[in-house]
Parts: sequence; C-alpha cells; structure tokens
Amino acid sequence: MKMSTDSMTPRNGALCAKTLFAASLLTLASSTFAANLPGAGIKVQGLQNTIAEETFQTSLVNKALAKLGYDVQPIKEIAPVTAHVAIANGDATFMADHWEPLHANFYTNAGGDAKLSMTGVYSDNSAQGYLIDKATAEKYNITNISQMADPKIARLFDSDGDGKADLTGCDPGWGCEEAIEHHLTAFKLRDHVTHKQGSYSALIADTLIRHKEGKPVFYYTWTPYWVSAVMKPGIDVVWLEVPFSSLPGTQAKLDTKLPNGKNYGFVVNQQNIVANKQFIEANPAAGKLFEVMKLNSADINAQNMRMNQGESTAADIERHTNAWIGAHQKLFDGWIAQAMAAGKK
Repeated sequence: MKMSTDSMTPRNGALCAKTLFAASLLTLASSTFAANLPGAGIKVQGLQNTIAEETFQTSLVNKALAKLGYDVQPIKEIAPVTAHVAIANGDATFMADHWEPLHANFYTNAGGDAKLSMTGVYSDNSAQGYLIDKATAEKYNITNISQMADPKIARLFDSDGDGKADLTGCDPGWGCEEAIEHHLTAFKLRDHVTHKQGSYSALIADTLIRHKEGKPVFYYTWTPYWVSAVMKPGIDVVWLEVPFSSLPGTQAKLDTKLPNGKNYGFVVNQQNIVANKQFIEANPAAGKLFEVMKLNSADINAQNMRMNQGESTAADIERHTNAWIGAHQKLFDGWIAQAMAAGKK
C-alpha cells in the first residue's frame, strides 16, 4: 500500500522536533561545559622569540590553555629582553622560551618575582657555546677561543678581509648576545673578533654554505636546535673551550666548567615558562599547567630538524604540534587533569 506524502508529515515533523531538541540540549550542554572551564572568557597572549624554531614549544602551551577554556590569542614574536618587560607589565600573559640562567638578567630587570612567575622546568639540558670546523681545528691545533687573539688564527676565520675572525652570533636583544659581548671583553678578544649580528637564521645559513665549500667557520649555537644535526660536533665541528668562567650580571658567580672538566663558557640551561604573576594568582589552573608541562629536548630537536628540511610553514608547525599531542595523549591529558583540579580548589 502506498502511503501519501501528507500522511507522513506529522511523523516527520515529530522526528525533526526531536532532532532539534536533542541538538539544542547538546549545544546547551557544550556551552555549560565550556562555561565551567577554568579559563572561560579569559584572554591569554603568548609571546615567543623572533626565531621560528621556538614556535612549537609555544604552540603546545597554547593548545593546553585552549583545552582549559582560555581564549588563546595568536602568538606574537618579540625579543626576549622586551618580552619579559611586556609580561611583567601585563601587556602579555606568558612566554615558553625563557632560558635559565641565560635570561636571568632580563627576568630580574623586568621586576623579578614581584611581577613574574616561573615554576617548573619546561625543557632542560640545553647546551650552548662556540664551535669551529674540525678540519681547521685539527690543522692548527685550535681548542680554546682565547687563541683567536693570535692574528694568524683570527685571519683563518676572516670572511670580509678586515683581518678579524668573524663570529656568527646572536640577534640583538637575545640573551646570548649579552653573554657573547661580555666574553669578548672578558677574554680580550674585541680587537680580534667581530660579532656578526642580524638574523641568526640568515647568518647560520651563510655559515653552512661556507662549511659545505670547505671554508673555515666560527659560530655560536645552542641545543636543542637543528644546526648540530647538520654540522655534527665531534664529526664536522668541535666545541671551543674558554680560558675561564665569566658571565654577566646575575650569572657572574656561576662556574661554567662541566662535570667532564670542559669549559665552553655557558652553564647547561633549562627552558621555563614565565608568566605575569597577577595572572597566575588569579588563574591557578594556568599556574599548575605551567608548572607541570615538560617537553623532552630531543622532541624539540626533532621538530626543528623537520623545519630545516622544509616543513616550516605555520600549517606544518600546527601539524607537528597536533601530532606530538596525539603521540603523547596520556601525558597531555594528565597535564590538563592536574590543571583542572587546581582550578577547582
């Protein structure tokens, strides 16, 4: 028996009504859940250094904050020295790439513990220092940066013809700039070494080209970062020691000698999440999140290497971050659970 379209209308109408009612309940439930999240309606502004390879760390923090309901704003790039001041003044919320103790002076000068919060260790085992190509090091028996005071040695690394060694250094406003400038004075190298500054990415790219061409190279770098996966310490390049421990400001009393007796001029650093103190006091969930998040430096290095191999767009970094969360879902969910619990106290 064929049923008319009219005879079906009431039943379809009832089904539509039930569907709409169920959808409205789901929407209401979702809205209620979102409203109950500790970060509901609260904007957060993350800052990061002006180097793309630190976006991954900051993006991961943003993903976690979003899970807590915070209204996460797009990341802004700014030099670390200025970022600390902006966060202390409440113009931004946090940065995930504070290097301790490399940025200790920035932290102190921005107001220290009175205006800033820094708990937990986001990533550790970050080494840094000066390197030269292994071929030149072995040919001329160069092991210490103080040897650059010898004009004959300095000229080996002179790329612009002024007779001084050219050091691929740090961007203005970076913590390593402050340390390098201090070293040049402390080790009496100002008349023998030129600290090449600008965009580190561009400078190190030129350094890599020179190395591939078989020319001597002299540069500063850090780990985790992709450079040491391309110019491998001990194979392609060697670390230079410094004549004695000497660092600026609040780091002045630190001994940079490593357990193996080597002294590369820097202590092994850790990366921390630094946030506005008033924000943390008003947002215990975010405070707990920043305290418990921890990212393996090997994971940062692997992600940075993928960027160096061409996966460096914003979409690529987003995909890398989501993939990391998917591969460490239990760990990520644990951070969120601890933060949620802190927000309910």
